[in-house]
Amino acid sequence: MLTETEIKNLEELSLENRRNVLDMVYEAQSGHIGGSLSACDVLTVLFHKCMKHSLGGKHSEDYAARDRFILSKGHVSPVYYSILAQLGFIPKEELKSFRKLGTRLQGHPSLWCPGVEVATGSLGQGLSMGCGVAISLKLDKNPAHVFVMMGDGELQEGNVWEAFMQAPHRGLNNLVAIIDRNRLQIDGSTENVKSLDNLADKIKAFNWKVIEIDGHNLNEIYTAIEEAKSSDVPTAIIANTIKGKGVSFMENNAGWHGKAPGKEDYEKAIMELK
Repeated sequence: MLTETEIKNLEELSLENRRNVLDMVYEAQSGHIGGSLSACDVLTVLFHKCMKHSLGGKHSEDYAARDRFILSKGHVSPVYYSILAQLGFIPKEELKSFRKLGTRLQGHPSLWCPGVEVATGSLGQGLSMGCGVAISLKLDKNPAHVFVMMGDGELQEGNVWEAFMQAPHRGLNNLVAIIDRNRLQIDGSTENVKSLDNLADKIKAFNWKVIEIDGHNLNEIYTAIEEAKSSDVPTAIIANTIKGKGVSFMENNAGWHGKAPGKEDYEKAIMELK
């Protein structure tokens, strides 16, 4: 369990990430706000409390032991970059360059950006990448973990289910899939586009451990990730979230999947994130 002090600190970090997401997408007039805000709390806890990092680069002593992270839903890069800035991988001032010509902060994560393990954004492929990285760690007898953040809409891709089949077959208990279950995608409700429920039962049928949580409850997030790290089988954490979380008029609104706010909406939103 997190202490009250830890919760307060994480709440402040998560709020800063939400403001940064809004600032970056508004400044660029391009980007994905809704899914960045829904994933914000999970990623804040994951990076600040649960993952091992290496800031020293390939020649540092702790580089091999670092945990690996793959943002399969690569379009929510704003929150990823914000967290990398908090951790010191990139300067916070660089966030202003998001999606601008020549920037290291592309619309989807690229290897130009320090702290990014793999280039992502082609939906449905992140979990397969995670399997490959997890297998490599096993072969090297490296105890590090691989965390893959997925969107629920991309679970409609067949490649995902091949990876769900592969992971337990190869004994990849070092692999953790975190599903941002906000139930909305670019075309509307996931259940209207192609129903995923009962999602937990589907994944369990592939011999994964499944943990369902409130993806905005910091204690639940932390407890689930720590439990997953000690599992003897691959673990999927289904984080039930709200798309656009934190900005009232963006919440549960598929229209804010990939739309940049105008001046009036930006000012309303930033006031709600004070």
